[in-house]
Amino acid sequence: MRVEKIILNKYKSDFYLDAYISDKIDGLERKAILVIPGGGYSGVCSDREGEPIAQAFIPYGYNAFVLHYTVNKKHPFPTQLIEVAEAIKHIKDNAEKYGISKDKIFVVGFSAGGHLAGCAGILWKHTKIYESISMPFGYNKPAGIMLIYPVISTDYHDFSFNNLLCKEQPTDKDLYSVSLEKHVDSDSTPAFVLHTANDQIVDIKNSLCLANAYTDAKVEYELHVYPNGPHGMALANHITDLGNKQWNNPAIAEWVKMAAYWAENIKVD
Repeated sequence: MRVEKIILNKYKSDFYLDAYISDKIDGLERKAILVIPGGGYSGVCSDREGEPIAQAFIPYGYNAFVLHYTVNKKHPFPTQLIEVAEAIKHIKDNAEKYGISKDKIFVVGFSAGGHLAGCAGILWKHTKIYESISMPFGYNKPAGIMLIYPVISTDYHDFSFNNLLCKEQPTDKDLYSVSLEKHVDSDSTPAFVLHTANDQIVDIKNSLCLANAYTDAKVEYELHVYPNGPHGMALANHITDLGNKQWNNPAIAEWVKMAAYWAENIKVD
């Protein structure tokens, strides 16, 4: 395996990919997973929701890329949406180099990173993307999105959106633009969603309202709700629990395996 840092924009030092590329095996074409750590759009929690996640997907036939994106109120939305599109374009442009299928690029995100992963699959048609990046329409649409305790709606969360929008008092128009459940349509990407019912930082209603929107749009999704577990469980095992027993749950720790199975069996356009 080789690990490399990929600078996506020489003028933005905090926008890059950490790539984890397995040695080629004859006859095996891998899938790609773009990993988007959380951090409330104020930071990027790559220690627990970056590299460990990337490595967890490798055994399931993926090459992995961890996205470091603009946070801490440096540039407002849709900067981050454009960045995730640039990342997907880079991966797709270099599919042969990375030994992956162009048609099997997935995105997994956590908390606020789950919101950005959701943006990748729901807001992929946003006009600002194509004004900023020269590419065919839909080139940036992933095959599927995996949203782990995601931020979704401004109705049920605030501080991540204040950071994303770089405003303490966003307008109704601002809030509408980033509330993902309001933009789900028949062109949205299939989704795998996981949350705990008693998450005290990102309310379960975020995932439930997204599931309702997907149901109404008749788009494929899979939703897992566990009764107990704090926010930020990551892999939910000893690798990411930092000695905190609440972050270690054998049932929830099966999610990578379940997500990989889901990705293997969804219909890819």
